[in-house]
Amino acid sequence: MKKKIQIIFEVVLIILVIISLYKVITWFINNKETKEELKEIKDKVILEDISINTTTAHKIDFNNLKDINSDSIAWLIVNNTNIDYPVVKTTNNNYYLSHNFFKNKSDAGWVFLDYRNNLNDKNIIIYAHNRLDGSMFGTLNKLKETNYLNNLSNREIVLTTNSGSLSYQVFSIYEIKEEDYYLKTNFKDNEFKEFLSTIKNRSIYNLNVDLDNTTQILTLSTCTKEDGYRLVVHAKR
Repeated sequence: MKKKIQIIFEVVLIILVIISLYKVITWFINNKETKEELKEIKDKVILEDISINTTTAHKIDFNNLKDINSDSIAWLIVNNTNIDYPVVKTTNNNYYLSHNFFKNKSDAGWVFLDYRNNLNDKNIIIYAHNRLDGSMFGTLNKLKETNYLNNLSNREIVLTTNSGSLSYQVFSIYEIKEEDYYLKTNFKDNEFKEFLSTIKNRSIYNLNVDLDNTTQILTLSTCTKEDGYRLVVHAKR
């Protein structure tokens, strides 16, 4: 009986080791593929680099970008991070959690716009995974660092669309348990003012940015190392 239990234990242990090795190998493969994919995309669609305030942004050939992936809607750059990606949008918020820009299965996913959004909304929401290798939103954590934020240029985010490039200034950074409140895209009368006040007061830093009802904001959302929590960054256009 003891021998049988020992054999079962050893078999289970071997299976767990195999699963762990598979996950590690898959993780490295996804990271390598992401870098190669991004280089391929950039080589095909970036026409030239341009300066937007303190950020080096790109002039994008959106026709070519859409030929590669018709879901393409924008290009996102967060100054002095690895976040320099085309943004896609589909009919739900699940697909690009498990598919890359070329629509192949990938645990790395891609950077995507909330399916409810259009680019004229008061709150434009963009999601991506927080990857340990620093890809996707893996370097968004930099915005929690005091030394990083002391450089004012690091508070700038640029969103480029077919209509041109827009600059956003970070005004709120925080971690919060998973919720829907900050993910609102439509607001009733006077609701937006209260919304802005709430998300500004959540910030771990007071970044002294004035907000009003005419403000359009960009929200970046990713997971944290703590299960069930999200890292959220809000920036004012």
